[in-house]
Amino acid sequence: MLRLNPVFDTQKDVVSSILAKEERANIGVLEPRILSVERDGGIVYSWRGATGTTRIGKYDPFSAENKLLYTFEKQECVTSCSLNKEETLLAVSLSQSTQGEGRFKPVSKCLTLLIEIHPINNTKVLKAVDCKVKVQFLYPKTYRTTVLESHLLLAAEDGYVDQYHITLTRQEGYRVVMQNPERLSRERVAEDFSWVQWDSDTQRLFYITAREKHTLKCVQFYPDRNFETVFELPLEMPSVSSVTSSVRFVNFGYDHYQDMKDEGLMLEVFTSPTERTMCVCYSHPVHWHKEATYTIAFVHRGCSKTFTVSLEKGSTPVNLPTVHPIFIHLDYYIVVYLADHFLHLINCRQQDLLCYSLFLSGADGYIEDLGSGREVVSVSGSRLLDVRAGRMYTMELNPDFLLELLGSDRPEAQRLAALHCMLVYLQPNPVIELKIINWISENVMSFDAFDQIQEFILATLYRICYQQCVSLDKLLPYSCVFEKKELPVALTAIPGVKCTPELLCQPLIKGKPKSLQGYWEDLQHVLDRMRYFEAVPSPRFRSSLIKEDWDRFQAAMNSEKKKSPRYHRQIEDNTKKVLSMVDTWRLDKRVVPLFQEEDQQQRVLVGLMVDKLREHLNRHLSRLGKKKIDLLVVNYAAKLLELVWHVLELMWQKLKLGPWVLCIKQQGSSEEWAMFHVMFRILEATKGLCLPLPPGYSTLLSVLGVRCLPQHTFLQYVDHGLLQLTEPFVSRLMTDLDNSDANEQLKFSILKRLPEHMEQKVSQQWDHPITSACISRDYVRTLLEINLENPDSALLDHGKSCFYPDFLPLNYLAKILSKREEQAQNPSEEQENVDVRFVEEIALKQTRIKLGFEVK
Repeated sequence: MLRLNPVFDTQKDVVSSILAKEERANIGVLEPRILSVERDGGIVYSWRGATGTTRIGKYDPFSAENKLLYTFEKQECVTSCSLNKEETLLAVSLSQSTQGEGRFKPVSKCLTLLIEIHPINNTKVLKAVDCKVKVQFLYPKTYRTTVLESHLLLAAEDGYVDQYHITLTRQEGYRVVMQNPERLSRERVAEDFSWVQWDSDTQRLFYITAREKHTLKCVQFYPDRNFETVFELPLEMPSVSSVTSSVRFVNFGYDHYQDMKDEGLMLEVFTSPTERTMCVCYSHPVHWHKEATYTIAFVHRGCSKTFTVSLEKGSTPVNLPTVHPIFIHLDYYIVVYLADHFLHLINCRQQDLLCYSLFLSGADGYIEDLGSGREVVSVSGSRLLDVRAGRMYTMELNPDFLLELLGSDRPEAQRLAALHCMLVYLQPNPVIELKIINWISENVMSFDAFDQIQEFILATLYRICYQQCVSLDKLLPYSCVFEKKELPVALTAIPGVKCTPELLCQPLIKGKPKSLQGYWEDLQHVLDRMRYFEAVPSPRFRSSLIKEDWDRFQAAMNSEKKKSPRYHRQIEDNTKKVLSMVDTWRLDKRVVPLFQEEDQQQRVLVGLMVDKLREHLNRHLSRLGKKKIDLLVVNYAAKLLELVWHVLELMWQKLKLGPWVLCIKQQGSSEEWAMFHVMFRILEATKGLCLPLPPGYSTLLSVLGVRCLPQHTFLQYVDHGLLQLTEPFVSRLMTDLDNSDANEQLKFSILKRLPEHMEQKVSQQWDHPITSACISRDYVRTLLEINLENPDSALLDHGKSCFYPDFLPLNYLAKILSKREEQAQNPSEEQENVDVRFVEEIALKQTRIKLGFEVK
């Protein structure tokens, strides 16, 4: 599920460099230990030198070079270490044993030093206390090339954090030393906390106080050496030190000498500037053969979810110690991993249902490099650090494994979560997209719990539009599940996992207006929007908003009460805007013949969807402005049409179809039947969501239908409204098919199903005696109705013409028609070049048939 890519290994990246500088025979087993990972990616580590010394070095991941920073003349237990950005100062905390022998015994358990290393010079003792002390230099983003000031955080187990301001000066042109080291400026940052976490990427300090109630606070540090508390959140949670009384330090380096026994609550905070999210994750220690319980507080959503997972009995020996699940941040997901048991991929953006998160157990949830017994911690930038093994990994979701989860043997909740993950969160990948489309074509029938074609369309459109405007997050549909009246049970629960949702207390974002920029401004906006959307009904756009109006529109079009011309113009203008944005500039390279005809029904539906979506966004997102909203909705409709076209293009190429498909004289092949099946399911899926299709889609589908289906089945599809008899399709049918008995029967069956105005138009294209007779009768009726008030003018002199045959009824009719034709201004335009000679011939032919002189 998770793909781990190694980016650092002490044995490969460090050991060879050390051995090049020291004698291997005097080192013994060389085991460099990672002490910290700084904001610039540099990795600070220590190792035992050849002469019994303790050395500290740094690995630069960009240059892949190692650098020796400092050497202690004896073996020291380094419990915390940090290097400033300019690599001129080194802060170190040493653990000392008060039980040692000798004349001078240390009087404190922890000694914290500040060392000048450019070059190695003075050493200042910052702390000598009997509690743990962690050190961390700030890494402010500054444009100054020369910085003669550093800022150091010192966090003590006694429950306080101080910031030291260290002024530096240059001597002899190259030496960088502390100015007034005996009188360093110091400020109190936090106190009375039971848990503290450092976030190096964002330069934030999170901590929890428990004076009256557990409260999570955040201190933001700025490049101008200032800091302020910008965030507070009351938490309903058990005591962080419910079993052990020690303070917990997160991301303050790695202590290789601490007691591994861990019985307390594990807590970690993750923030994402791109997703504008904040998640507080905490877990209880896991006792084997019982349950694993962990909570994810979605601060940006104002709720939390507590998961209780039943562990399989007998899978783990009884004597294993208690452990905690690992929390891993993947920006839009929180990964909860318990080695040898389960992996839970929790969606940070959509928490509405469990089916948008992915729960895997057994072999599916196993990660080889993260087996039991590993001490693994999450590092910023979606990285994992195996502290004991000295390895660092970057993490990413494995799309190949996600594709495997789409298999028919998988639960539908897993299939939906995997599909949603690939469509919404993974970066667009043509290879993965093609595999998903192939999977849809091979599993074209809708699943019991969800429609995979609808999910593909909505999720893809959501991803495209969310990238353009993140404010659409709560307004656009991202899944077809919410269109169902009742949610399927298969999507609302995970076997063996209990979920308990709760509401969070209202967070407080404070600070000076100028400082509340970037992430904090975005988070405040997200929280404000969340409160607004909770107060309004149905903020997310639903297809039912289109369907109700679409049904009324169709009813109005078929009745005398039609919509106003102004409304029609508005709908048509919407459609023109959409079609102008569709990517048709490579039309000559497209293989599927769409966008080549006027499809009035789809044009109306396109314009109507734009109108309803624009109205919805203007109601809930008016601050964007009408021009921006209009552009968003038009783009949404255009991307929908392009997406359907793109799917058909890929399927057309896969099945190796060509222009011969448009010829309806021959029976369809198995490939054409597969194409028809896919197109029909797309029609069914979009119809269920009341979404438009590209103009020409109905014609192409009907052409494939008449080639692939038996005639009676094809007509049943038409009668049930599944296939449409468009004018281009019927015209092609009338001209391409001969007049064999079967084809003649099909043509008559289709003609009688057409509206009257279309029947009159397309019947003229069929060269058949019956259609010719109909054309003649319609022509005669039209001419005779022109001047019925003057019937005497039709009496003509029979002896003046030798053109007419000696058949009085026909002679009389022909003279009337000739007279009316002369009086008409331009009869050929109205009756499509029907003339007296044609009517005369047809009338005579019909008379001979009636008298029995000619067989029909």
